[in-house]
Amino acid sequence: MEELFLSRNFKVPNAHTLRVYEANGGYQAMKKAFKMDGSAIIDEVKKSNLRGRGGAGFPTGVKWGFMPKDSDVPMYLTVNADEGEPGTFKDRYCMELDPHRLIEGCIITAWALGIRYGYIYVRGELQNAIRTLQRAINECYEKGYLGENILGTGLDFDLYVHSSAGAYICGEETGMIEGLEGKPGQPRLKPPFPAIVGVFGAPTLVNNVESISSIPFIIERGGEWFASMGVEKNGGPKLYGLSGHINKPGVYEAPSGITVRELLEEYGGGMREGSELKAFIPGGSSCAVLTPDALDAPMSFEGMREYGSTMGTGCITFMDQNTCMVRIAQRLAHFYHHESCGQCTPCREGSGWASKVLDAIEAGRGRKEDLELLLDMVDNVQGNTICALGDALAIPVRSYLQVFPEEFEAHIEKGCCPYPKWGKGKGKGKKVA
Repeated sequence: MEELFLSRNFKVPNAHTLRVYEANGGYQAMKKAFKMDGSAIIDEVKKSNLRGRGGAGFPTGVKWGFMPKDSDVPMYLTVNADEGEPGTFKDRYCMELDPHRLIEGCIITAWALGIRYGYIYVRGELQNAIRTLQRAINECYEKGYLGENILGTGLDFDLYVHSSAGAYICGEETGMIEGLEGKPGQPRLKPPFPAIVGVFGAPTLVNNVESISSIPFIIERGGEWFASMGVEKNGGPKLYGLSGHINKPGVYEAPSGITVRELLEEYGGGMREGSELKAFIPGGSSCAVLTPDALDAPMSFEGMREYGSTMGTGCITFMDQNTCMVRIAQRLAHFYHHESCGQCTPCREGSGWASKVLDAIEAGRGRKEDLELLLDMVDNVQGNTICALGDALAIPVRSYLQVFPEEFEAHIEKGCCPYPKWGKGKGKGKKVA
C-alpha cells in the first residue's frame, strides 16, 4: 500500500505519546465526531463494511445497532485485547506502538452510542502493552479527553485497562465479561447477548482492538472510502501477521481481499531458502489448514470460505516441507485441551482424548482405527459446547486428518514419526526431502 493507515505510526518515534500522536493528526477525528450525531456515526461505520477483526468477522456497524438507544443503566464498551490465538500477534502492535489511536476510537464509540464506561481487557502476559496504554490514558485525563464533560461536549467517559488472567478462554466475549466481573473466565450461555446483558448486567459492546482502532479513519475519511479499501462486504485496510518459514515474518498492512499469494511473495518475502510451501493456516490456529493450491484465495470472510477455511484474524502461518502435520495437530490439541475451561463435557473430555490419541500416533504407537476414532470425537465436540473453543479444536484437527491422511497413516505403518524433531536437528525418523 502506498499510504498506510493502521500502521502509519508504527515506525514514528514516540508515537505512543500524546504529543507526537497529536502532531501527526491525532484526535482530529474525535473532534470531528463531536460535531456529528450518534446515528450519523453509526451509519458511517455501517457503510464502511468493517468486519470484526478479532476473528468472527461480524459487521461492526450492525453490532453497534444492537445497543439500546435509551438505557436506564450505564452502558459499557469492552475492547477485547486478550489476543491468545497461536499465530496471532497484530493487536499487540496497535497497543504498544499506537495506543492513542485505540483510545481515540473508544471515545468516538462512546460518543456515538452514549456509553459511560470503557474497559480495555488486555492479555495478562502483555505487560508492556498494559503499561503503555495506562500511560496514554493518564495523558488523556490530563488533557481532558477522558473523564467528565469531555471538551465541553457533555460526554462523560471513563476508560480503564484491565489485565486478564492470561487464559485463552478469557478472549471469548462472555468469558471476558465474567473475568471483568472478577469471576473465573468461563463463557456464558447466549442468549442473552452482551448488547442486552453484559458487564454487571448492563448493555455492553464488545469489539476487538483493531476494529476500534479503525474507527478514527472511518470518521476522518468516511465509511464509503473505508469500504473502497477492500472487497464486497469486507471493507478497509487490514493488519496481517505473517509467520512461519518465510523470509520476512511480521505485521503488514494491506487491503482486505488481498490474496494469500500476494501477502507471501510481496510482503513476506517468499519462503526461506530451501523451503517449499507445504501448507498454511490462514487466520490463527483454529482455522482449517490449506495447501498451496489455495494461495490465490482472497483474505475475505466469504472468499476464504470458498476454499474451505476461514479468514479468522488474518494472521497466516506458513509451513514448509519439513513440517510434520501430525505434530501440528498434536500441539494444537494439547493447547486447546490445556485452555479448556472445563464447563462442557465434549470440550473437556474430547480435547483430552484427542490429545492422547494424537500423542500415540506421533510417537508411533497409533492404530489404524484411531483415525476414525479421532474424526468421531471431533464430530461430537464441534457445535456441542457453550462457546467456540470446542470448534477451535475440532475444525483444525479434522482438516489435518482430511488434507494429510497419508501422513497419519505413515506414522502408524512405520511406527515412528518420519520427520526430524524440531529444534534438535535429530529425530527417530528420516527427513523428508
